[in-house]
Amino acid sequence: STGTRHRITCLILYCHDTASDGCGGELAQLRQQEQLLKRQLQKQELLLRSLQKPCENHAETVFDHAVYCSQVYSSGFQSSGLYRIRPSGSPSAVKVYCDMTEGGGWTVLQRRVNGTEAFNRSWIEYKDGFGDLNAEFWLGNDNMHFLTTQGNYSVKINLEDFDGHQRYAEYKNFQVANEKEHYRLSFGDYVGTAGDALTGSYQVPEVKWASHQGMKFSTYDQDNDNYKGNCAQEDKGGWWFNKCHSANLNGVYYPNGHYSASTDDGVVWYPWRGWWYSLKTSIMKLRPEVASSCLV
Repeated sequence: STGTRHRITCLILYCHDTASDGCGGELAQLRQQEQLLKRQLQKQELLLRSLQKPCENHAETVFDHAVYCSQVYSSGFQSSGLYRIRPSGSPSAVKVYCDMTEGGGWTVLQRRVNGTEAFNRSWIEYKDGFGDLNAEFWLGNDNMHFLTTQGNYSVKINLEDFDGHQRYAEYKNFQVANEKEHYRLSFGDYVGTAGDALTGSYQVPEVKWASHQGMKFSTYDQDNDNYKGNCAQEDKGGWWFNKCHSANLNGVYYPNGHYSASTDDGVVWYPWRGWWYSLKTSIMKLRPEVASSCLV
C-alpha cells in the first residue's frame, strides 16, 4: 500500500509536469488498486484479531445475547474455552466451558479426566456447581435447569476407557427440573455406541430399578432415590439414582479401570464396561437440537 501511494504521488507530479493525456486513466487505476489493498489490509487485521481471541480470557466477556454456546459459536467465537452466557431465567451470567468440536456449540455440564476433583459433594455444592472449568467440574444443577428449560436440548456423553477406546451416548430432549422438584431428570430417544444406560434397558433385567428416567437427584446429605438406603452415600457421588444405578458418572475415580469395592461406586456406564470398571474420561455436554443440524 505504501508503494502504491508512492507511485500515485510520482504519477501526479509527472502528469503535472508533462500534461500527458494518458495520466488520468493510469492514476484512476492506481487509486482503485490502493483502495483494494486497504480493504485487504483491513481483512488481514480482522483475521489477526480473531486468531488472537483464543489466547484472550473469554470469561471476561459477557455474551448478553447468548443463552447457550451454539450462539457464541455462531457469533464467530469458534475456539473451545471459557465464556460467559446468560441462560433464560438465570439471575446472572454463567461462566461455562464451550466445546467447539463435533460441530461446535456444546455447553459442557460435567468433565472427569484424572480424578483430581472430589465428586462426593453436598446438595448445595451440586446445586451451585464446583471444580475447575478447564479440568474436572460439575456445572451446577441450577445452571442445568436454566439451560435445559430453554427448549429441546440433546445431551452427548463422551466416554473413554483406560485402553484408549472411546464411545458415546446421546439423548434427545434432556431436561433437569428445578430444585423444588429435586432436579428431576427426563430425556428422550437414545443414539450412540456406549449403550443405553440411562433407561437401564440394555442387558439389565429389571428396568424399574435401573432406569434413571424421572429420577430425582440425590447426594449424601439429601436422599431422594427409590432405594431403602442412600445410593449417593454408598456410591460416593451425587446423581439421579434409582435403586441404585446402571450409570453413575460422578462416582469414585479409580485410576486403573478395573476396581473392587464394597459397592459399584466407580465412574460407571454399565452397558459398555460393566459395574466393576471405572472409566477414564466422562464428558457431558448440551446443545439445542435445532442447532445441531444447523451447525454441522
